[in-house]
Amino acid sequence: MPLEIKIQKDADPKKSGVVTITLVGSLDTATAPELDRQMMECLAGRVSDLVFDLAGLKFVSSAGLRLFTLARKQMVARGGKASLINMQPQVEEAFAIIQSLPGFNLFRDLAALDRYLAERQGSHTQNS
Repeated sequence: MPLEIKIQKDADPKKSGVVTITLVGSLDTATAPELDRQMMECLAGRVSDLVFDLAGLKFVSSAGLRLFTLARKQMVARGGKASLINMQPQVEEAFAIIQSLPGFNLFRDLAALDRYLAERQGSHTQNS
């Protein structure tokens, strides 16, 4: 099964630095290199919050899990966050098996993520 990758930078100035990567299909050994390439291009820019929307992800292999882990490490190194939203049960099971969920923020849906981002970014402006 192929993987469709859509990368969207948030146009709202209040959410500048937020990038959402939407994945549809299968993230496996055959498709992981293309996600890695696109993700590295994206992370070369100013990104403070990286969101993976997994509503359409049907399968993830160890190659895909490795990419999520690398993305999280890069975001932590730059003081940012990596989040997963709309995770399907079979994908969540893959994360649970390798106990990779610690370190990621999980949100029920986009509205929950938006509330979190508003609170997080509001705390930065209050501390300035």
